[in-house]
Amino acid sequence: MSTAILTGQPVPGSSIEDDLRSLGFDVRIAADAADTETLLAQVPGGLRVAVVDARFVGHVHALRLGLTDPRFPLAAIPGAVTAQPAGRQALTRAVARENSAGGGTAVAVDSLADRIVTALAADGTDVHRPELGSLVAEVPADPQARNEARQSVAAVDDEAVRLKSAVKARDGFFTTYCVSPYSRYIARWCARRGLTPNQVTTASLITALIAAGCAATGTRGGFIAAGLLLIASFVLDCTDGQLARYSLQYSTLGAWLDATFDRAKEYAYYAGLALGAARGGDDVWALALGAMVLQTCRHVVDFSFNEANHDATANTSPTAALSDKLDSVGWTVWVRRMIVLPIGERWAMIAILTAATTPRITFYALLIGCAFAAVYTTAGRVLRSLTRKATRTDRAAQALADLADNGPLASLVARATRARLGSPLLVALAGTAVLTVALFSGVTWAPVVGAVVYTVTAGQALYRPLKGALDWLVPPLFRAAEYGTVLVLAAKADVNGALPAAFGLVGAVAYHHYDTVYRIRGNAGASPAWLVRAIAGHEGRTLIVVVLAAVLTASQFTVALTVLAVAVALVVLVESIRFWVSAGAPAVHDEGEPA
Repeated sequence: MSTAILTGQPVPGSSIEDDLRSLGFDVRIAADAADTETLLAQVPGGLRVAVVDARFVGHVHALRLGLTDPRFPLAAIPGAVTAQPAGRQALTRAVARENSAGGGTAVAVDSLADRIVTALAADGTDVHRPELGSLVAEVPADPQARNEARQSVAAVDDEAVRLKSAVKARDGFFTTYCVSPYSRYIARWCARRGLTPNQVTTASLITALIAAGCAATGTRGGFIAAGLLLIASFVLDCTDGQLARYSLQYSTLGAWLDATFDRAKEYAYYAGLALGAARGGDDVWALALGAMVLQTCRHVVDFSFNEANHDATANTSPTAALSDKLDSVGWTVWVRRMIVLPIGERWAMIAILTAATTPRITFYALLIGCAFAAVYTTAGRVLRSLTRKATRTDRAAQALADLADNGPLASLVARATRARLGSPLLVALAGTAVLTVALFSGVTWAPVVGAVVYTVTAGQALYRPLKGALDWLVPPLFRAAEYGTVLVLAAKADVNGALPAAFGLVGAVAYHHYDTVYRIRGNAGASPAWLVRAIAGHEGRTLIVVVLAAVLTASQFTVALTVLAVAVALVVLVESIRFWVSAGAPAVHDEGEPA
């Protein structure tokens, strides 16, 4: 159990002890800094501990935000400071300093908790301070100030603020107006019954898989049920994040589930639609795989651009200024959010078209909509990158290199060749262009030659840090090249099972790439080097696939793709599960991508 140490003069009638206990704290009383230091030493190092001023007046949710969020080693609000095990050493030093100084380090600050925060800041220690908005959190200096603080607490509805803050500040139109108005209450209902975000996330996945199963029946009734269940799955998908924010239940396992299940649900549904169409005599597997490739590449564009500019300095551009200006006009905000076809709009469109039309029409609409959104967002980001003056950091360059997913062959080429062919983006473009031409040349062994050239350029593209204005486009180019190669060769095989096998292979590799993204976001580094070597890197997998297509018959190629898909899936899933359930995984909660 977490421990809260109350310091200072107790106030008759104060609810602070009950409030802390309601948040799961074991409350202990300290008379002064020396007593606080003694009690702090008695708390086991593996437990959270908080120091709270006994005169604190504020909302319970302010205490919850300040003292229970698992994502931050140290956090504070006025009159209270908390430390998780990772922050205990810094907190102990600060308390010891205050004890030895007799409170003289900050004479103007009467609260020991606030003096501790000041001491932590003096040490250069990062302390998270949550945004409280209209919530009250203060340590009144006299009875009159206490009276005024209590009136301020009474004037603000703590629960209404908590419900509002459970919803993401930036969401799509469909989510904001058609889901969140009631899903937040579902989240509260779940919280009051002890349900966790992970349980809701799992329920959302199961619902989506059932929806995919209904779509796979190929009947009109199955399609209608699939559309309804897909919407229900999305409602639960919104609810899990809102529940996490409502109750501050962030976890390593939750980060992994939330990060991967959205894609698993959507791509499983694509497969269900393709199976349903096949039952009706219509083969749309190429469209399903194309939709997955396009959507995954859109996400890689998002991830790469964001990582490239995560900590860029002097990050300004006329394009960004225009975007900010448009965001100040209400209707343009919603139009711009809708045309990028975020997950809410996309799933609503898929659900409606599934129920009312055919899988082929659904995929056509999805491909057209996603292609337009991809062009719009990528063009805007290219303009921003070309017009901004920014110095990108080593961290950003390393993140892009990790997202590129170069394997052992590309690394060998980079070490073995001394000649440098040009800028990373131009080299990557050249290699991708050669591979594309080779795939459509009609010559049996041309794709193998193209893949060899692609391997060489992959090694050359990363010979220097990716700090150019447009170098963030290198990872998306590699994703499009690898996934596109699998799609084209499976389609050219023209035998039953080739495209479904390709769908499975791209799905397994895409999972690896998403897993890498969320490790980077959690500041846990990229996937381990042995894993990248084991699954050959993007250039190695591309070369393997084109060689298999060249030397095997169409039926044998289908079997080989299936075996490769199963092998990659097993390796990446086992390592991913090991990482995300381990103690070393980051306790983060992804807020979700607009796309």
